[in-house]
Amino acid sequence: MPARLTHFEIYGDAPKELAAFYETLFGWRLQRAEGVDYWRINVDPTADGRADGGLLHRPASLPGGWLHYVEVESLDESIATAERHGAKVLRPKTAVPRVAWYAVMADPEGNAFAIWQSDPIAFPPPEPD
Repeated sequence: MPARLTHFEIYGDAPKELAAFYETLFGWRLQRAEGVDYWRINVDPTADGRADGGLLHRPASLPGGWLHYVEVESLDESIATAERHGAKVLRPKTAVPRVAWYAVMADPEGNAFAIWQSDPIAFPPPEPD
């Protein structure tokens, strides 16, 4: 299966203000998800029910900018292949509960990207006691 771009995320220190910026600049619709500091981005405001991306607080461990997600068949195999070819793991395999697994990598030139494996039963392991 060829890998395909699935979505993107934009990071910021003031996401509410940044959401207004992108709405004004590009005409995108940004809606805050209930109960979390995450804004869903619809690049086509007429397309209901589909988020093309998200906007959230900048994680301390990641560089600024936009992060593009690429869907793969096997996250573990893709991480191993990327590392064999000079990539580094910036954020290890992480669950988006009941949606997918993802990891954030840096290519050999330091450009960040994420790989994504859909999995409706993905769930983080329990915390050790």
